[in-house]
Amino acid sequence: MPYATRLLLILTSASMQNEVRRQIEELCGDQREALEKIVLTFVLAEISPVTMFDFETQIATQVRELARQLVQRVLNSLEAEDPQQMPHDVQDGTAGYRRLNEKTRNAHLSTLFGTIELQRYPYRYWQRDVPEACIFPLEIALGLVHGATPALVEAVGRYMAQAGATQQSVLDRLRSQHGVCWGAQRLRDVTQELSLALEGLTQEGQVARLLELLKKAENSGGSRRPVLSVGRDGVTLREYRYRFFEHATVGTVTVYDRAGRRLGTVYLAFAPQLGQEQMTSRLTALVQEVLRRWEGPLPRLTYVTDAGDSETKYYRQVLSNMAHPRSGEKLAWIRIVDYYHAAQRIWTMAEALFGKDDPAGRAWARRMCRVLKKPSGPFRVLHSAAALRKRRKKLSKSRADEFRKAYQYIRRRTKLMQYHDYKRLNLPIGSGVTEAACKTIVTQRLKLSGMRWMKQGAQTILNLRVVFLSGIWQPLYRRLLDTHNAKNVRTYSPLPKIATRKAA
Repeated sequence: MPYATRLLLILTSASMQNEVRRQIEELCGDQREALEKIVLTFVLAEISPVTMFDFETQIATQVRELARQLVQRVLNSLEAEDPQQMPHDVQDGTAGYRRLNEKTRNAHLSTLFGTIELQRYPYRYWQRDVPEACIFPLEIALGLVHGATPALVEAVGRYMAQAGATQQSVLDRLRSQHGVCWGAQRLRDVTQELSLALEGLTQEGQVARLLELLKKAENSGGSRRPVLSVGRDGVTLREYRYRFFEHATVGTVTVYDRAGRRLGTVYLAFAPQLGQEQMTSRLTALVQEVLRRWEGPLPRLTYVTDAGDSETKYYRQVLSNMAHPRSGEKLAWIRIVDYYHAAQRIWTMAEALFGKDDPAGRAWARRMCRVLKKPSGPFRVLHSAAALRKRRKKLSKSRADEFRKAYQYIRRRTKLMQYHDYKRLNLPIGSGVTEAACKTIVTQRLKLSGMRWMKQGAQTILNLRVVFLSGIWQPLYRRLLDTHNAKNVRTYSPLPKIATRKAA
Protein backbone atom coordinates (compact mmCIF):
# COMPACT_ATOMS: atom_id res chain seq x y z
CA MET A 1 0.00 0.00 0.00
CA PRO A 2 1.41 3.48 -0.82
CA TYR A 3 2.61 5.36 2.23
CA ALA A 4 0.42 8.36 1.34
CA THR A 5 -2.65 6.10 1.31
CA ARG A 6 -1.85 4.84 4.79
CA LEU A 7 -1.58 8.44 5.97
CA LEU A 8 -4.97 9.17 4.44
CA LEU A 9 -6.54 6.35 6.43
CA ILE A 10 -5.03 7.78 9.60
CA LEU A 11 -6.16 11.32 8.86
CA THR A 12 -9.75 10.31 8.11
CA SER A 13 -10.28 9.32 11.71
CA ALA A 14 -12.69 11.60 13.56
CA SER A 15 -10.19 12.57 16.25
CA MET A 16 -7.58 13.62 13.69
CA GLN A 17 -10.09 15.70 11.74
CA ASN A 18 -11.21 17.48 14.90
CA GLU A 19 -7.58 18.25 15.78
CA VAL A 20 -6.98 19.78 12.34
CA ARG A 21 -10.08 21.95 12.64
CA ARG A 22 -9.02 23.13 16.09
CA GLN A 23 -5.56 24.13 14.89
CA ILE A 24 -6.90 26.06 11.90
CA GLU A 25 -9.43 27.93 14.04
CA GLU A 26 -6.70 28.78 16.55
CA LEU A 27 -4.41 30.04 13.82
CA CYS A 28 -7.09 32.17 12.18
CA GLY A 29 -7.99 33.64 15.55
CA ASP A 30 -4.40 34.69 16.19
CA GLN A 31 -4.07 36.29 12.77
CA ARG A 32 -7.43 38.06 12.91
CA GLU A 33 -6.20 40.48 15.55
CA ALA A 34 -3.13 41.41 13.51
CA LEU A 35 -5.22 41.98 10.38
CA GLU A 36 -7.76 44.09 12.25
CA LYS A 37 -4.96 46.27 13.60
CA ILE A 38 -3.56 46.88 10.11
CA VAL A 39 -6.98 47.76 8.70
CA LEU A 40 -7.90 50.09 11.58
CA THR A 41 -4.56 51.87 11.34
CA PHE A 42 -5.21 52.56 7.67
CA VAL A 43 -8.83 53.72 7.88
CA LEU A 44 -8.22 55.96 10.92
CA ALA A 45 -5.19 57.68 9.39
CA GLU A 46 -5.14 60.41 6.77
CA ILE A 47 -5.63 58.83 3.34
CA SER A 48 -2.53 59.30 1.19
CA PRO A 49 -0.31 57.35 -1.20
CA VAL A 50 2.05 56.63 1.70
CA THR A 51 -0.63 55.09 3.93
CA MET A 52 -2.05 53.14 0.98
CA PHE A 53 1.41 51.74 0.21
CA ASP A 54 1.95 50.74 3.84
CA PHE A 55 -1.52 49.18 4.00
CA GLU A 56 -0.99 46.95 0.96
CA THR A 57 2.52 45.82 1.90
CA GLN A 58 1.53 45.04 5.50
CA ILE A 59 -1.52 43.08 4.35
CA ALA A 60 0.60 41.10 1.89
CA THR A 61 3.18 40.32 4.57
CA GLN A 62 0.56 39.26 7.07
CA VAL A 63 -1.34 37.08 4.59
CA ARG A 64 1.89 35.37 3.59
CA GLU A 65 2.69 34.75 7.24
CA LEU A 66 -0.79 33.30 7.74
CA ALA A 67 -0.27 30.99 4.77
CA ARG A 68 3.18 29.98 6.04
CA GLN A 69 1.86 29.05 9.47
CA LEU A 70 -1.12 27.23 7.96
CA VAL A 71 1.13 25.13 5.73
CA GLN A 72 3.39 24.38 8.69
CA ARG A 73 0.54 23.21 10.89
CA VAL A 74 -1.09 21.12 8.18
CA LEU A 75 2.14 19.36 7.21
CA ASN A 76 3.02 18.66 10.84
CA SER A 77 -0.39 17.07 11.38
CA LEU A 78 0.01 14.57 8.51
CA GLU A 79 1.82 12.00 10.65
CA ALA A 80 0.19 10.89 13.89
CA GLU A 81 1.76 11.85 17.21
CA ASP A 82 1.44 8.27 18.42
CA PRO A 83 4.13 6.27 16.59
CA GLN A 84 2.07 3.08 16.97
CA GLN A 85 -0.45 4.51 14.51
CA MET A 86 2.23 4.86 11.85
CA PRO A 87 3.40 2.08 9.50
CA HIS A 88 6.05 -0.01 11.19
CA ASP A 89 8.02 -0.75 7.97
CA VAL A 90 8.19 0.85 4.55
CA GLN A 91 9.79 -0.06 1.24
CA ASP A 92 11.69 2.38 -0.98
CA GLY A 93 12.74 0.67 -4.19
CA THR A 94 14.06 -2.73 -3.15
CA ALA A 95 15.21 -1.64 0.31
CA GLY A 96 13.24 -1.98 3.54
CA TYR A 97 13.21 0.53 6.40
CA ARG A 98 11.89 0.39 9.98
CA ARG A 99 10.32 3.27 11.86
CA LEU A 100 12.03 5.06 14.73
CA ASN A 101 9.65 6.13 17.50
CA GLU A 102 10.74 9.76 17.84
CA LYS A 103 10.10 12.49 15.27
CA THR A 104 13.05 14.57 14.12
CA ARG A 105 13.09 18.17 12.96
CA ASN A 106 13.66 19.65 9.53
CA ALA A 107 14.09 23.32 10.37
CA HIS A 108 14.65 24.58 6.84
CA LEU A 109 11.77 23.36 4.69
CA SER A 110 11.19 25.98 1.98
CA THR A 111 7.64 26.64 0.81
CA LEU A 112 5.96 29.16 -1.45
CA PHE A 113 5.23 31.29 1.62
CA GLY A 114 8.50 31.03 3.52
CA THR A 115 10.58 28.63 5.59
CA ILE A 116 8.79 26.28 8.00
CA GLU A 117 9.77 23.63 10.51
CA LEU A 118 8.64 20.06 9.84
CA GLN A 119 8.52 17.25 12.40
CA ARG A 120 8.57 13.82 10.75
CA TYR A 121 9.36 10.19 11.53
CA PRO A 122 12.66 8.76 10.27
CA TYR A 123 12.82 5.20 8.99
CA ARG A 124 16.14 3.35 9.36
CA TYR A 125 17.50 0.66 7.07
CA TRP A 126 16.65 -2.83 8.29
CA GLN A 127 20.20 -4.10 8.56
CA ARG A 128 21.96 -2.05 11.18
CA ASP A 129 25.43 -3.13 10.16
CA VAL A 130 24.93 -1.43 6.76
CA PRO A 131 25.79 2.29 6.92
CA GLU A 132 22.62 3.53 5.22
CA ALA A 133 21.09 6.90 6.08
CA CYS A 134 17.54 7.14 7.30
CA ILE A 135 14.77 8.08 4.91
CA PHE A 136 11.75 10.28 5.63
CA PRO A 137 8.68 8.85 3.85
CA LEU A 138 6.64 11.99 4.48
CA GLU A 139 9.17 14.18 2.67
CA ILE A 140 9.32 11.69 -0.21
CA ALA A 141 5.52 11.60 -0.45
CA LEU A 142 5.37 15.41 -0.48
CA GLY A 143 7.82 15.52 -3.40
CA LEU A 144 10.43 17.70 -1.75
CA VAL A 145 13.51 18.60 -3.80
CA HIS A 146 16.50 19.60 -1.67
CA GLY A 147 14.11 20.66 1.06
CA ALA A 148 11.79 22.68 -1.20
CA THR A 149 8.11 22.01 -1.91
CA PRO A 150 6.90 21.29 -5.49
CA ALA A 151 5.23 24.70 -5.82
CA LEU A 152 8.42 26.54 -4.86
CA VAL A 153 10.56 24.32 -7.12
CA GLU A 154 8.25 25.18 -10.02
CA ALA A 155 8.59 28.88 -9.26
CA VAL A 156 12.39 28.61 -9.02
CA GLY A 157 12.59 26.84 -12.38
CA ARG A 158 10.37 29.46 -13.98
CA TYR A 159 12.43 32.31 -12.56
CA MET A 160 15.67 30.73 -13.76
CA ALA A 161 14.19 30.19 -17.24
CA GLN A 162 13.08 33.78 -17.77
CA ALA A 163 15.02 36.19 -19.95
CA GLY A 164 17.45 38.43 -18.12
CA ALA A 165 17.53 36.24 -15.01
CA THR A 166 20.74 35.83 -13.06
CA GLN A 167 21.59 33.68 -10.10
CA GLN A 168 21.63 36.69 -7.78
CA SER A 169 18.38 38.15 -9.12
CA VAL A 170 16.58 34.85 -8.51
CA LEU A 171 17.96 34.62 -4.95
CA ASP A 172 16.79 38.19 -4.30
CA ARG A 173 13.38 37.36 -5.74
CA LEU A 174 13.01 34.31 -3.50
CA ARG A 175 13.91 36.42 -0.50
CA SER A 176 11.54 39.31 -1.28
CA GLN A 177 8.54 37.44 -2.72
CA HIS A 178 8.67 34.16 -0.79
CA GLY A 179 10.64 34.89 2.36
CA VAL A 180 13.15 32.15 1.51
CA CYS A 181 16.87 32.73 2.03
CA TRP A 182 18.94 30.35 -0.05
CA GLY A 183 22.58 30.12 -0.96
CA ALA A 184 23.86 29.86 -4.50
CA GLN A 185 24.68 26.15 -4.19
CA ARG A 186 21.17 25.19 -3.12
CA LEU A 187 19.72 27.18 -6.00
CA ARG A 188 22.01 25.41 -8.46
CA ASP A 189 21.15 21.99 -7.01
CA VAL A 190 17.40 22.55 -7.29
CA THR A 191 17.70 23.98 -10.79
CA GLN A 192 19.86 21.13 -12.03
CA GLU A 193 17.60 18.41 -10.63
CA LEU A 194 14.50 20.04 -12.13
CA SER A 195 16.26 20.50 -15.48
CA LEU A 196 17.29 16.85 -15.66
CA ALA A 197 13.80 15.69 -14.72
CA LEU A 198 12.12 17.86 -17.36
CA GLU A 199 14.63 16.89 -20.05
CA GLY A 200 13.33 13.32 -20.11
CA LEU A 201 9.75 14.52 -20.65
CA THR A 202 10.39 17.39 -23.06
CA GLN A 203 10.07 15.50 -26.34
CA GLU A 204 6.72 13.98 -25.40
CA GLY A 205 5.41 17.41 -24.40
CA GLN A 206 6.66 19.00 -27.60
CA VAL A 207 5.12 16.26 -29.73
CA ALA A 208 1.76 16.78 -28.03
CA ARG A 209 2.04 20.53 -28.61
CA LEU A 210 2.85 20.14 -32.32
CA LEU A 211 0.01 17.66 -32.85
CA GLU A 212 -2.35 20.15 -31.26
CA LEU A 213 -1.08 22.89 -33.58
CA LEU A 214 -1.34 20.65 -36.65
CA LYS A 215 -4.94 19.84 -35.81
CA LYS A 216 -5.68 23.55 -35.50
CA ALA A 217 -3.92 24.24 -38.81
CA GLU A 218 -5.86 21.47 -40.57
CA ASN A 219 -9.15 23.05 -39.46
CA SER A 220 -8.10 26.59 -40.40
CA GLY A 221 -9.41 28.56 -43.36
CA GLY A 222 -7.31 28.97 -46.49
CA SER A 223 -6.59 27.49 -49.89
CA ARG A 224 -3.18 25.93 -49.14
CA ARG A 225 -1.97 22.96 -47.16
CA PRO A 226 -0.69 23.50 -43.63
CA VAL A 227 3.08 23.68 -43.28
CA LEU A 228 5.45 21.99 -40.85
CA SER A 229 8.69 23.98 -41.00
CA VAL A 230 12.03 22.96 -39.48
CA GLY A 231 14.99 25.24 -38.89
CA ARG A 232 18.31 25.21 -37.07
CA ASP A 233 21.10 27.69 -36.48
CA GLY A 234 24.02 28.41 -34.20
CA VAL A 235 24.95 31.29 -31.91
CA THR A 236 28.34 32.01 -30.38
CA LEU A 237 28.28 31.20 -26.68
CA ARG A 238 31.96 31.33 -25.84
CA GLU A 239 34.99 32.73 -27.61
CA TYR A 240 38.58 31.64 -27.08
CA ARG A 241 40.72 34.58 -28.06
CA TYR A 242 42.90 33.93 -31.10
CA ARG A 243 41.79 30.31 -31.19
CA PHE A 244 38.17 29.39 -32.01
CA PHE A 245 34.51 29.98 -31.21
CA GLU A 246 32.02 27.63 -29.55
CA HIS A 247 28.48 27.77 -30.89
CA ALA A 248 25.34 26.76 -29.07
CA THR A 249 22.79 25.26 -31.45
CA VAL A 250 19.10 26.09 -31.66
CA GLY A 251 16.42 24.16 -33.53
CA THR A 252 12.81 25.09 -34.25
CA VAL A 253 9.74 23.23 -35.48
CA THR A 254 6.94 25.59 -36.54
CA VAL A 255 3.37 25.02 -37.72
CA TYR A 256 1.71 27.38 -40.23
CA ASP A 257 -2.00 27.27 -41.04
CA ARG A 258 -3.59 27.22 -44.50
CA ALA A 259 -3.35 31.00 -44.81
CA GLY A 260 0.36 31.05 -43.98
CA ARG A 261 -0.05 32.33 -40.42
CA ARG A 262 2.34 30.98 -37.79
CA LEU A 263 0.40 29.14 -35.10
CA GLY A 264 3.24 28.17 -32.79
CA THR A 265 6.80 26.93 -32.44
CA VAL A 266 8.62 24.46 -30.24
CA TYR A 267 12.33 24.89 -29.60
CA LEU A 268 15.42 22.82 -29.00
CA ALA A 269 18.75 24.16 -27.76
CA PHE A 270 22.06 22.56 -26.86
CA ALA A 271 25.35 23.75 -25.47
CA PRO A 272 28.36 23.70 -27.84
CA GLN A 273 29.21 20.23 -29.07
CA LEU A 274 31.64 19.14 -31.76
CA GLY A 275 29.61 17.99 -34.76
CA GLN A 276 26.27 19.01 -33.17
CA GLU A 277 25.23 15.35 -33.02
CA GLN A 278 22.90 15.86 -30.08
CA MET A 279 20.90 18.51 -31.93
CA THR A 280 20.75 16.32 -35.04
CA SER A 281 19.46 13.26 -33.19
CA ARG A 282 16.92 15.11 -31.02
CA LEU A 283 15.54 17.25 -33.86
CA THR A 284 15.21 14.20 -36.10
CA ALA A 285 13.51 12.17 -33.37
CA LEU A 286 11.04 14.99 -32.71
CA VAL A 287 10.06 15.34 -36.37
CA GLN A 288 9.72 11.59 -36.89
CA GLU A 289 7.58 11.14 -33.79
CA VAL A 290 5.24 13.94 -34.86
CA LEU A 291 4.83 12.43 -38.32
CA ARG A 292 4.35 8.95 -36.85
CA ARG A 293 1.52 10.08 -34.58
CA TRP A 294 -0.16 12.53 -36.96
CA GLU A 295 -3.25 10.88 -38.47
CA GLY A 296 -4.37 13.67 -40.80
CA PRO A 297 -3.21 14.61 -44.30
CA LEU A 298 0.52 15.17 -44.54
CA PRO A 299 1.40 18.88 -44.31
CA ARG A 300 3.99 20.48 -46.55
CA LEU A 301 7.45 19.95 -45.11
CA THR A 302 9.95 22.79 -45.35
CA TYR A 303 13.47 23.31 -44.10
CA VAL A 304 14.33 27.01 -43.87
CA THR A 305 17.86 28.02 -42.85
CA ASP A 306 20.87 29.92 -44.06
CA ALA A 307 23.52 28.09 -46.08
CA GLY A 308 25.85 27.25 -43.20
CA ASP A 309 27.84 24.03 -43.21
CA SER A 310 25.97 22.34 -40.35
CA GLU A 311 22.57 23.38 -41.70
CA THR A 312 23.35 22.14 -45.21
CA LYS A 313 24.84 18.89 -43.92
CA TYR A 314 21.71 18.15 -41.90
CA TYR A 315 19.51 18.49 -44.98
CA ARG A 316 21.75 16.39 -47.22
CA GLN A 317 22.39 13.59 -44.74
CA VAL A 318 19.11 13.43 -42.84
CA LEU A 319 16.07 15.26 -44.22
CA SER A 320 16.61 14.53 -47.92
CA ASN A 321 16.75 10.80 -47.12
CA MET A 322 13.99 10.72 -44.48
CA ALA A 323 11.12 8.28 -45.00
CA HIS A 324 7.68 8.45 -43.44
CA PRO A 325 7.90 6.52 -40.15
CA ARG A 326 4.66 4.60 -40.84
CA SER A 327 4.39 4.15 -44.61
CA GLY A 328 8.09 4.06 -45.41
CA GLU A 329 7.62 6.42 -48.38
CA LYS A 330 10.28 9.04 -48.97
CA LEU A 331 9.28 12.46 -47.70
CA ALA A 332 9.37 15.48 -50.01
CA TRP A 333 11.17 18.19 -48.03
CA ILE A 334 11.36 21.65 -49.59
CA ARG A 335 14.76 23.21 -48.88
CA ILE A 336 14.60 27.03 -48.68
CA VAL A 337 17.60 29.29 -48.23
CA ASP A 338 16.73 32.25 -46.04
CA TYR A 339 15.66 35.24 -48.17
CA TYR A 340 17.35 37.79 -45.93
CA HIS A 341 20.73 36.08 -46.22
CA ALA A 342 20.32 36.19 -50.00
CA ALA A 343 19.33 39.87 -49.86
CA GLN A 344 22.42 40.56 -47.77
CA ARG A 345 24.55 39.24 -50.67
CA ILE A 346 22.81 41.65 -53.00
CA TRP A 347 23.85 44.53 -50.79
CA THR A 348 27.38 43.17 -50.68
CA MET A 349 27.51 43.14 -54.48
CA ALA A 350 26.11 46.67 -54.62
CA GLU A 351 28.80 47.95 -52.27
CA ALA A 352 31.52 46.21 -54.27
CA LEU A 353 30.25 47.59 -57.59
CA PHE A 354 29.22 51.12 -56.64
CA GLY A 355 31.16 51.80 -53.48
CA LYS A 356 29.93 52.26 -49.93
CA ASP A 357 26.84 54.46 -49.41
CA ASP A 358 26.51 55.27 -53.10
CA PRO A 359 22.89 56.32 -53.91
CA ALA A 360 22.92 54.46 -57.21
CA GLY A 361 24.16 51.32 -55.48
CA ARG A 362 21.47 51.53 -52.80
CA ALA A 363 18.77 52.01 -55.44
CA TRP A 364 20.03 48.99 -57.42
CA ALA A 365 20.15 46.82 -54.29
CA ARG A 366 16.61 47.74 -53.25
CA ARG A 367 15.33 46.99 -56.74
CA MET A 368 17.13 43.65 -56.88
CA CYS A 369 15.70 42.63 -53.48
CA ARG A 370 12.23 43.12 -54.96
CA VAL A 371 13.19 41.29 -58.16
CA LEU A 372 14.45 38.35 -56.08
CA LYS A 373 10.84 37.64 -55.03
CA LYS A 374 9.54 37.60 -58.62
CA PRO A 375 9.46 34.68 -61.09
CA SER A 376 13.03 33.61 -62.01
CA GLY A 377 14.20 36.15 -59.44
CA PRO A 378 17.66 34.70 -58.70
CA PHE A 379 18.52 34.44 -62.42
CA ARG A 380 17.44 38.04 -63.08
CA VAL A 381 19.50 39.29 -60.13
CA LEU A 382 22.58 37.42 -61.35
CA HIS A 383 22.09 38.68 -64.92
CA SER A 384 21.91 42.29 -63.73
CA ALA A 385 24.91 41.91 -61.41
CA ALA A 386 27.02 40.29 -64.16
CA ALA A 387 26.20 43.09 -66.60
CA LEU A 388 27.25 45.74 -64.08
CA ARG A 389 30.41 43.82 -63.24
CA LYS A 390 31.39 43.72 -66.90
CA ARG A 391 31.18 47.52 -67.10
CA ARG A 392 33.26 47.99 -63.97
CA LYS A 393 36.44 46.15 -64.82
CA LYS A 394 38.74 48.20 -62.58
CA LEU A 395 37.74 46.95 -59.11
CA SER A 396 40.22 46.55 -56.33
CA LYS A 397 41.18 43.00 -55.43
CA SER A 398 39.26 43.08 -52.14
CA ARG A 399 36.09 44.45 -53.76
CA ALA A 400 36.35 41.95 -56.61
CA ASP A 401 36.65 39.10 -54.10
CA GLU A 402 33.64 40.32 -52.14
CA PHE A 403 31.59 40.55 -55.32
CA ARG A 404 32.63 37.08 -56.44
CA LYS A 405 31.76 35.44 -53.11
CA ALA A 406 28.33 37.09 -52.97
CA TYR A 407 27.62 36.29 -56.62
CA GLN A 408 28.58 32.63 -56.19
CA TYR A 409 26.45 32.36 -53.03
CA ILE A 410 23.33 33.10 -55.08
CA ARG A 411 24.42 31.27 -58.27
CA ARG A 412 25.00 27.97 -56.46
CA ARG A 413 21.66 28.08 -54.67
CA THR A 414 19.22 29.44 -57.25
CA LYS A 415 17.05 26.29 -56.96
CA LEU A 416 16.65 26.97 -53.25
CA MET A 417 15.68 30.64 -53.76
CA GLN A 418 12.43 30.36 -55.76
CA TYR A 419 10.71 32.76 -53.40
CA HIS A 420 7.89 33.59 -55.82
CA ASP A 421 6.80 29.96 -55.91
CA TYR A 422 7.23 29.61 -52.14
CA LYS A 423 5.04 32.62 -51.42
CA ARG A 424 2.38 31.32 -53.80
CA LEU A 425 2.17 28.19 -51.63
CA ASN A 426 2.21 30.21 -48.37
CA LEU A 427 5.59 28.76 -47.42
CA PRO A 428 7.95 30.71 -45.16
CA ILE A 429 10.84 32.30 -47.07
CA GLY A 430 12.81 33.58 -44.10
CA SER A 431 14.46 31.90 -41.14
CA GLY A 432 13.38 34.68 -38.81
CA VAL A 433 11.78 32.23 -36.40
CA THR A 434 15.08 30.42 -35.91
CA GLU A 435 17.16 33.61 -35.88
CA ALA A 436 14.86 35.03 -33.21
CA ALA A 437 15.12 31.78 -31.25
CA CYS A 438 18.90 32.18 -31.07
CA LYS A 439 18.34 35.57 -29.49
CA THR A 440 15.50 34.70 -27.13
CA ILE A 441 16.74 31.30 -25.97
CA VAL A 442 20.49 31.87 -25.77
CA THR A 443 21.46 35.54 -25.99
CA GLN A 444 18.82 36.99 -23.65
CA ARG A 445 19.65 34.49 -20.93
CA LEU A 446 23.21 33.21 -21.32
CA LYS A 447 25.02 36.20 -22.79
CA LEU A 448 24.34 38.90 -20.21
CA SER A 449 27.10 41.15 -18.99
CA GLY A 450 29.89 39.28 -17.20
CA MET A 451 28.38 35.81 -17.59
CA ARG A 452 30.66 32.78 -17.97
CA TRP A 453 29.32 29.29 -18.55
CA MET A 454 30.50 25.73 -18.34
CA LYS A 455 28.72 23.45 -20.80
CA GLN A 456 26.83 21.54 -18.12
CA GLY A 457 25.51 24.71 -16.50
CA ALA A 458 24.54 26.19 -19.85
CA GLN A 459 22.63 23.04 -20.80
CA THR A 460 20.80 23.10 -17.47
CA ILE A 461 19.39 26.53 -18.27
CA LEU A 462 18.73 25.73 -21.94
CA ASN A 463 16.61 22.71 -20.92
CA LEU A 464 14.40 25.02 -18.88
CA ARG A 465 14.30 27.72 -21.56
CA VAL A 466 13.04 25.43 -24.33
CA VAL A 467 10.24 24.08 -22.13
CA PHE A 468 9.27 27.57 -20.99
CA LEU A 469 9.28 29.15 -24.48
CA SER A 470 7.64 26.17 -26.21
CA GLY A 471 4.49 26.82 -24.17
CA ILE A 472 4.49 23.46 -22.40
CA TRP A 473 5.80 24.43 -18.95
CA GLN A 474 2.66 23.84 -16.88
CA PRO A 475 1.48 20.55 -18.44
CA LEU A 476 5.00 19.17 -18.40
CA TYR A 477 5.53 20.04 -14.74
CA ARG A 478 2.19 18.47 -13.82
CA ARG A 479 3.26 15.33 -15.62
CA LEU A 480 6.54 15.36 -13.73
CA LEU A 481 4.63 15.41 -10.45
CA ASP A 482 2.44 12.53 -11.64
CA THR A 483 5.58 10.56 -12.46
CA HIS A 484 6.80 11.11 -8.90
CA ASN A 485 3.52 9.72 -7.53
CA ALA A 486 4.13 6.46 -9.38
CA LYS A 487 7.44 6.03 -7.50
CA ASN A 488 6.08 6.63 -4.03
CA VAL A 489 7.23 4.81 -0.91
CA ARG A 490 5.10 1.77 -0.06
CA THR A 491 4.23 0.16 3.24
CA TYR A 492 4.29 -3.50 4.23
CA SER A 493 1.15 -5.25 5.31
CA PRO A 494 1.54 -7.43 7.27
CA LEU A 495 5.02 -6.91 8.74
CA PRO A 496 7.49 -8.96 6.68
CA LYS A 497 9.71 -11.51 8.32
CA ILE A 498 13.41 -10.72 8.33
CA ALA A 499 15.69 -13.68 7.85
CA THR A 500 18.24 -14.08 10.61
CA ARG A 501 21.35 -16.18 10.79
CA LYS A 502 21.64 -18.73 13.57
CA ALA A 503 24.76 -18.71 15.70
CA ALA A 504 27.16 -21.52 15.03
